[in-house]
Amino acid sequence: MKDITLKEIASKLGISITTVSKALKNYHDVSDKTKNAVVALAKELQYTPNSFAVNLRTKESKTIGLIVPELVHHFFSNVVNAIIDEAEKNGYLVIILQSNESLALEKKQIELLINKRVDGIIMSLSNESNNDAHIREIVDRKIPFVMFDKIAKLSKCSKVIINDQSAAFNAVQHLIDVGCKRIAHIRGPINPQNSVDRYIGYKKALEKNNIPFDSTLVYTCEKVNFEEGKYFAEQIINEHADIDGIFAITDLVAVGVLAYLNEKKINIPAQVAVIGFSNWFMSQVLTPKLSTVDQPSREMGIESFNLLLEEMTCYKEGLVFTPKTIELKTRTIIRESSMRKLM
Repeated sequence: MKDITLKEIASKLGISITTVSKALKNYHDVSDKTKNAVVALAKELQYTPNSFAVNLRTKESKTIGLIVPELVHHFFSNVVNAIIDEAEKNGYLVIILQSNESLALEKKQIELLINKRVDGIIMSLSNESNNDAHIREIVDRKIPFVMFDKIAKLSKCSKVIINDQSAAFNAVQHLIDVGCKRIAHIRGPINPQNSVDRYIGYKKALEKNNIPFDSTLVYTCEKVNFEEGKYFAEQIINEHADIDGIFAITDLVAVGVLAYLNEKKINIPAQVAVIGFSNWFMSQVLTPKLSTVDQPSREMGIESFNLLLEEMTCYKEGLVFTPKTIELKTRTIIRESSMRKLM
């Protein structure tokens, strides 16, 4: 079935295309009789506006692109839902893409969004990505762009972040405060900035408390998942009999740690205290309940969209936009996995 055009409606009613267009937009200089006739015929013929043509005229697609490393992760799903809610309130649709932590896929997805002429892009980098050429291309093309959570520090765009160093420092400081002296860290891959910053925060907490840094107590994830948590927990226990604390890069990894320790009947937290990061909803229903760092995921989504909207509005109005960085607050949540009774 071919698309009905304004020209065909105008021809059937014996009026101009301009009058048809104005009638459908409810302009005041068109009589009610003409408006009613146009609307009725448009409905009868199942006319729908040509959105592509509208986009060419307005230079807007009313769509934004959103790229996240994974959708099943509690943190990212909360961010995505918040962005969708805010976008809908402001008349935008969201194209959601998942990079699966793959640089190659991330590059294809950015190319797709650019070709789709989205009005802006919100993105959390894959573990393999940094300030690569495909990221710089977004900025060079002057496409409104916001990074959140996993960012490239050198990229000249707006960002919504937390202070990962400070948050990690506080998490490790808590383990030290409850008596831990040999603390292992299961970190993320070398590339993502938040993984680097959490590692630095871990080291700074040790340094402040005069605990010597031991590189053999640092284990690096590739996939940052439950299985790696279990795997590295086994390595930690087998290689370091004196270990009494573990700080994991995310709650998902920490859950793997708890699973292994429970299987081996290692008392948590009396023998080994554990703390994670992100405040995943499952952290409250585990045995024992997991201590963690709370990331304000929904707030991060809201702030990311609002920053993008501000830049898109400036672009439409021909104004200069200066990229901004918003840093959200975190808090350490103490639960059973690290609640030690000090003698």
